[in-house]
Amino acid sequence: MWAAYADTSRWPSWAPQIQRVEPLGPLEEGLRGRVDGPLFARARFEVTRVDEAARRWSWRVAIGPAHLTIGHEVGEGVTAVVIEGPAPLVLAYAPVARLALARLVNLTQAG
Repeated sequence: MWAAYADTSRWPSWAPQIQRVEPLGPLEEGLRGRVDGPLFARARFEVTRVDEAARRWSWRVAIGPAHLTIGHEVGEGVTAVVIEGPAPLVLAYAPVARLALARLVNLTQAG
């Protein structure tokens, strides 16, 4: 699972809210870019932490003037995400994140 998380070029294969990512490649602290979603949705991001040994990473995502801080963790058969930000945005994004994590788990179990 970590390999699918840690390579931005693989994000669209399991995250339905992400249709395109720039730049493509490995996660690293300080990486800045953009994700494009459906209906011309676009968000800017900065990767704020990557701990490859612990299989954890976080990023700050800007959607217009609002920001989310999203932390990801992959363990033995477990994935977790922590979303911080304005409540309406967190509540709107949580089901999407849950779906993406389920797809990530299914993708990695199938392959």
